[in-house]
Amino acid sequence: MSQTAILQPVCVLILITIAVWLVLFARRLGYLATHKLDPDQIADARTLESMLPPAAVAASNNFKNLFEVPVIFYTSCVIAVLAGVVDSLLLGSAWAYVSLRALHSLVHCTYNRVNHRFMAYLASCLVLWFMVIRVSLQLF
Repeated sequence: MSQTAILQPVCVLILITIAVWLVLFARRLGYLATHKLDPDQIADARTLESMLPPAAVAASNNFKNLFEVPVIFYTSCVIAVLAGVVDSLLLGSAWAYVSLRALHSLVHCTYNRVNHRFMAYLASCLVLWFMVIRVSLQLF
């Protein structure tokens, strides 16, 4: 197996982030155009969020989420490649993590049921913590 194979799920997570960004902007711009708002009315992020419908706020929150815990995923994958410790278990875990984050984003940007979203988030974090521990143990 190629050490760089783990970069495939990394690229997929980046594509998911771009997809959420597109949803975020489509919803925001759609709302702003429909309601003919003056951009100066929404110069502050809190003001904008208070005016937007829940679906647009959820997409915005999900976009922010994709720059929190996933940073550890990206870093762990790069460290694994650089250290040459990528194996089939780590690669499978990376795909599981990305799949669970995709599910989390799908729930967050659609029907946004908190229990469903939380379960996907929790499962993804548990997979990620496993990855971090596995990579760390192989380095020491």
